[in-house]
Amino acid sequence: MRDDRDCPLKTKRLVIGQITICRGCCCGNAERGLPEVPVEWLKSEWRKRGLLKRVQLTISGCVGPCDVPNLVVITSSSGTEWLGNIVDFDQYRSLVEWAARCRDAGEMLALPREFQECRISPFRS
Repeated sequence: MRDDRDCPLKTKRLVIGQITICRGCCCGNAERGLPEVPVEWLKSEWRKRGLLKRVQLTISGCVGPCDVPNLVVITSSSGTEWLGNIVDFDQYRSLVEWAARCRDAGEMLALPREFQECRISPFRS
């Protein structure tokens, strides 16, 4: 990771983390038999809970890998965590509640245990 001093550009809105939800060619494509991604519900919850200024939500096009449905990428100053196969609405609800706890703590907390089986790495060693 880069040290803050190595970055010549600064932003006024510093966040503790960013959650990127894939909604690309495969993720959430119910017409192809894949589980839906509740995009509008996520956006609404993020607004209602006042999360955007601390934990950024990004709905993205394809982030790949496309053989694992419904990807979530969590980025913070400590690194990046990839989750796949987020297929149940309760998993999205849990992500929102976790993001709210992170906001309240002022830092990105450890992911709930239920996401241990969802962790993936899209990179070669």
